[in-house]
Amino acid sequence: MPSEQSESAANHLSVPEETILDACDDPPSPELGIIEQVWDTDPIPSEETSESAARSVRELSFNDVPEGGEVALGVGSRGIANLPSIVAGVVEAVSDAGYDPFVFPAMGSHGGATGEGQKEMLNELGVTEDAIGCEIRSSMDVVEVGRTPDKDVPVVADANAVGADAIVPINRVKPHTDFGGTVESGLSKMLVIGMGKQRGAKIAHKWAVDWSFRRMIPEITDQLLEALPIVGGVAIVEDQYDDTALVEGVPPSGFLDREAELLETAYDIMPTLPFEELDLVVFDRQGKEISGQGIDTNVIGRRVFSINEPAPENPDIKRIYTRGLTEKTHGNGMGVGSADVIHEDIVAELDAETTLINALTASTIRGVRLPPVVETDRAGVVAALSTIGVVDPETVRMIRAADTMHLNRLYASPALVEEARNRDDLRVVEEPSPVEYDDGEFVAPPLLK
Repeated sequence: MPSEQSESAANHLSVPEETILDACDDPPSPELGIIEQVWDTDPIPSEETSESAARSVRELSFNDVPEGGEVALGVGSRGIANLPSIVAGVVEAVSDAGYDPFVFPAMGSHGGATGEGQKEMLNELGVTEDAIGCEIRSSMDVVEVGRTPDKDVPVVADANAVGADAIVPINRVKPHTDFGGTVESGLSKMLVIGMGKQRGAKIAHKWAVDWSFRRMIPEITDQLLEALPIVGGVAIVEDQYDDTALVEGVPPSGFLDREAELLETAYDIMPTLPFEELDLVVFDRQGKEISGQGIDTNVIGRRVFSINEPAPENPDIKRIYTRGLTEKTHGNGMGVGSADVIHEDIVAELDAETTLINALTASTIRGVRLPPVVETDRAGVVAALSTIGVVDPETVRMIRAADTMHLNRLYASPALVEEARNRDDLRVVEEPSPVEYDDGEFVAPPLLK
């Protein structure tokens, strides 16, 4: 629930709808229809993901792990499909092999950089002790396990994981929002930053300003693999619908090479907006379980908060209006600065402390700068479209999406609906109709998931 202070801040910063309509001559909103992206996918059925995860564990070698030894399973804060089932499958396979598994949060500074907060984030994702069948040990304590040879950078890791007899990170392999490289989000990054907790994440992001993640992560991954009993990882790749497409056990020798191959697959099948040039995109929500930056930079073609990293080449979006935060982000507004206009609900829901801790740890404070705040959806649409030049509701290129993860069905303006009719990768589901507002807020069409 928003605090009285956050609601007060929202009221103070928010510009009334009437003021914006007066300034912009109260233009009409474009009509919106519904289009659907046509994707050919072959996901693993949800009820089979636990067994797929168990098989992936059986692909790894535990020869050097003593009988009955403790196995630390790293789990992050991302909204990964079937995550509780996958983790439960890993736990079951490790237990069946005669070892004692426990889960530790491998999520850097997320959860307010507290052990309790990180355990709560896992609980919100359905990764509870009852659901997965083992203990969760959550602490921000780390141990220094080495230093990089050239730059003498400390290499740290979760103390609970370091004390175990084996370590197995479980993570999705996908394009990263802040940088490009042979490995991006995945097993290696989880070791370097997620398992490093707040201190390790801060060290990595600080040094990345000059060193760059693309060079740092492979080098520190090699050090961690040499210093710690990492027997492998469980890699997950998701399809365009964010369903589980692949679960694979990756041995230590494949953390960089095999992960690079899986990253190429993830790039090929990641969901994107189906148009390269857009006037306005409205996102109903952003959050840390949607993307590390709240809104996926690879989807919006913007990287306003990264240092020394080029933005994606497309799409070209003139304006972005974001309406709210997800419940699971717990007020973390990381990446809110990627929008041009935001709804006052974001400010009311914002946890400034959690957001700033995340931004300081990631050295990306520009990403949490607040854009202009508006009172209503109508004010947001009008403010955005009134700042891009002459706008014709029949030719304006406007999209409304749930978030950057769910892009199968989209609300689209008439010009985009017409374009969709002539494309094999798009299907028109519903013809454009007027957008309805109630006290300035969207009523019809409702949010698409």
